[in-house]
Amino acid sequence: MAKLTAKQEAFAQAVASGKNQSDAYREAYDARQMKLSSINVNASKLMADAKVAQRVADLRKPAAERAQVTLEGHLSDLLTLREMAVGANQISAAIAAEVARGKAAGVHVERTEQAVTMDIDGGAREALRAKLLRR
Repeated sequence: MAKLTAKQEAFAQAVASGKNQSDAYREAYDARQMKLSSINVNASKLMADAKVAQRVADLRKPAAERAQVTLEGHLSDLLTLREMAVGANQISAAIAAEVARGKAAGVHVERTEQAVTMDIDGGAREALRAKLLRR
C-alpha cells in the first residue's frame, strides 16, 4: 500500500477511532479559516481517496474482529448469566436467560396463532363449508 502523508494518517486514525469525517479533518488539518461546507467537502474527498479508505478499514479491522459475536460465545454468556441468577435466587431472571439461550440456539421457537371470527349468515356459512370440504 502507498504511504500516506502524516495528515492523511492522522485523519484516518481519527475516523477509525469513531470521529465523523469533518471532525477528523479538523483534527488532522488546520481548518480554522475554512467554511463548514469546505471542511465537509474536503473531508469527503479525503475519505474517498482509496489509500485513505483502505487505511481506515485496516485500522478498524481488529476492533471489528474483537467485537464479533459468535453463537458459542453468546450461549456461554447467557449460561453464565443464568447461573448467576440462580445463585442469587432470581428464578425469573434465570428463566429469561435460559429462554434467550434457547432462542439463540434455535431450540426455543415462539409461535403465534391468530383466530379470525366472522359473523356469517346461514347461506354463506354453508357455501364456505362446502368449498372447504372440496379441498
